[in-house]
Amino acid sequence: MKLVIYCIFVILFSSNAQAKNLVYCSEGSPSSFNPQIVTDGTSVNATAATIFERLVDFEYGTTKIIPSLAQSWEISKDKLTYTFNLRKGVKFHTTKSFTPTRDFNANDVLFSFDRQRLKDHPFHNISGGKYEYFDGMEMGKIIKDVKVLDPYKVQITLNSPEAPFLANIAMSFMSILSEEYAHKLQMTGKMNDLDNNPVGTGPFIFQSYLKDSVIKFSNNPSYWGKHGNIDKLIFAITPDASVRHQKLKTGECQFVNEPSPADIVEMKKNSKLTVLQDAGLNVGYLAMNVTKKPFDNLLVRQAVNLALNKPSYIEAIYLGNAKIAKNPIPPTIWSYNETIKDYDYNITKAKELLKKAGFANGFEAEMWTLPVARPYNPNGKKMGELMQADLAKVGIKVKLVSFDWPTYLKKASQGEQQMLQMGWTGDNGDPDNFLHTLLGCSAVTSGSNYSKWCDKKFDQLVTEAKNTPDVKKRTALYKEAQKIFKEQAPWVTIAHSVVFKAMSKNIQGYKIDPLGHDIFTLVNVE
Repeated sequence: MKLVIYCIFVILFSSNAQAKNLVYCSEGSPSSFNPQIVTDGTSVNATAATIFERLVDFEYGTTKIIPSLAQSWEISKDKLTYTFNLRKGVKFHTTKSFTPTRDFNANDVLFSFDRQRLKDHPFHNISGGKYEYFDGMEMGKIIKDVKVLDPYKVQITLNSPEAPFLANIAMSFMSILSEEYAHKLQMTGKMNDLDNNPVGTGPFIFQSYLKDSVIKFSNNPSYWGKHGNIDKLIFAITPDASVRHQKLKTGECQFVNEPSPADIVEMKKNSKLTVLQDAGLNVGYLAMNVTKKPFDNLLVRQAVNLALNKPSYIEAIYLGNAKIAKNPIPPTIWSYNETIKDYDYNITKAKELLKKAGFANGFEAEMWTLPVARPYNPNGKKMGELMQADLAKVGIKVKLVSFDWPTYLKKASQGEQQMLQMGWTGDNGDPDNFLHTLLGCSAVTSGSNYSKWCDKKFDQLVTEAKNTPDVKKRTALYKEAQKIFKEQAPWVTIAHSVVFKAMSKNIQGYKIDPLGHDIFTLVNVE
């Protein structure tokens, strides 16, 4: 199989020497080609950052909200009504299976929103009917109604003010799909193709996917916005970081995602490569499922926090390119609570708490380790082994388990795990995207709350915060919520990592996205 894929790349580049092709060595396979039903960065890079667009977006390289498919908008004085004026002349992709007969309009917005929020919508249950972001962020409760005022004007009414609303609809899960394409699939009985053979308005057109091997995109010649000169964008799925590095050195790839910290020094010395780095808006953590014994016991969760030697992970896993995390939000985001005291590494105290909890001789448990490199955890297997050794010192015998990435995410959202390595890169620069999305009570059922922890007081604080427009008041509420989180210890917060991106020197115009995505819209291949 490796030989076949290599030959594909050789043929591709030799057959069209003038074409501006970019091969991107990605770390894993997408779990879907519909950004409405994914939360992981791997899938977002292959969908929302290439194929699809939203009403509003983030300015490239920043978290500033800018127009996209909506060229302007008005907000009512009571902050309950948002009226979007849509961009005219935007074309949907023409693919092997679909040729659009009309431009993007308000019906596409209505379809894309209603698919997620209305359970009786004909496409709601396609691909399982699970919308982790939409439900976890309670968008169904936030949005009261969506109305088409005319073909290029949409009005969204909220049930109550929502401070991060514009930032929320700039997120990947609010991508706009083609209502006309969906209608065609419904008529032909191929509704699942909406999520498997995607059609959007973005800068790249989906061509094909060979599972766990390669994704091919072509340049969208009808794209309305600014774009670089990439003719063909190829995702070469390469889970092993050392292999990604080797492919970058030999020219099989021009860009690698999630380079291993161990390779960074060599990459920086290579005159043919460019290495960029920035502080990541992320957190890596170990979630303990509070619905599974013995992690329903607070003393056990606190003991696990005390038993793990986080400074050693920073050196061994991140090679010093990370900070120890004490809060569930990174220090680069507003409302970070500096006064929180982290759990010390203290084996004696951990044993005392386990004894008090009724586990003087310890217990056995499973820990799931990340199967792909992520910025918040570049080596899940190695970190799992270190955690396993640390927990053994206090009598907790850990069995390490892993799955392929899509299966890992699916099983985790269903709550099958006892302990789980996970992490998060912020999607919109707002604390709500961490505290409510990952730890709110609504996120337990939607799936993004992997600890299944629902604390009523915590939930009340973060819900009140997102309904409050005053930033000072929101900050106070979020700081109080972080205190409760630390006391109740549903996670062991591990690290906030530095993000690295490595590419060939001929790749120009790339910027590190503070929200963790790899965006090639404005990239040029020299």
